[in-house]
Amino acid sequence: MNRTVGEMIAAYRKKAGLSQAELADRLAAENIHISGKTISGWEKNRFEPSVTVFLHLCRILNIPDCVEEFFGNNPGDPMAILNDLGKQKVLSYINFLVHPVSYRKEPDVLPTEKPAEIPARRMKKIRLYDARVSAGTGNFLDSDYYGIIEVDEEKAKDADFAVTISGDSMEPEFHDHDTVLVHRQDTLENGEIGIFALNDNAYIKKFQNTKKRTALISLNRKYDPIPIDFETDSFRIFGKVCTSS
Repeated sequence: MNRTVGEMIAAYRKKAGLSQAELADRLAAENIHISGKTISGWEKNRFEPSVTVFLHLCRILNIPDCVEEFFGNNPGDPMAILNDLGKQKVLSYINFLVHPVSYRKEPDVLPTEKPAEIPARRMKKIRLYDARVSAGTGNFLDSDYYGIIEVDEEKAKDADFAVTISGDSMEPEFHDHDTVLVHRQDTLENGEIGIFALNDNAYIKKFQNTKKRTALISLNRKYDPIPIDFETDSFRIFGKVCTSS
């Protein structure tokens, strides 16, 4: 690994001459509403931005190859083995090929064609908390570390907030780094999947509540159930998982 996501954001933000507050304003212009405090948390590697937010950051900060920045090498990029002089020569040759336009790609839609009209989607804004469930603490809903994401209104009609998953304990249905939409409620039926806090740790699990026991169950069978003792454990239900975005 060449450098962390936080180090990458900090380096390119400073290169662009932006303060953390100014970067937050640039994101807000693209309907991503976060605070300078959240950006500080990213840069200190306390948590990471979601994939969608990170792609906006790459564009705003002109990060040319996030794979190379993160891993130190991008085998899918033939320019990765070149030094700066070599890259300049490649760019010069590309410029030669496209002027004149002999080697330009043909447009997908001919000028005489009228593009098919796509119905406008109605979007809903919800909070995406930066804490990653199964890795973060259980007090994230009381913090101001969140961004605002837009989700298809039909898909998110029952959702009140969103969180990002950490780990593989809920595979094959949910994967590491998936974003899940959650309906806020403090009770669940047996067998429903929800977001929980148990002894100050946050989890996404299936709720098991039978006469024999109450436990949090992983869909990945390599993980054991986590029993709940209401007399000794601190336990809270945040809500029911609606869907992944």
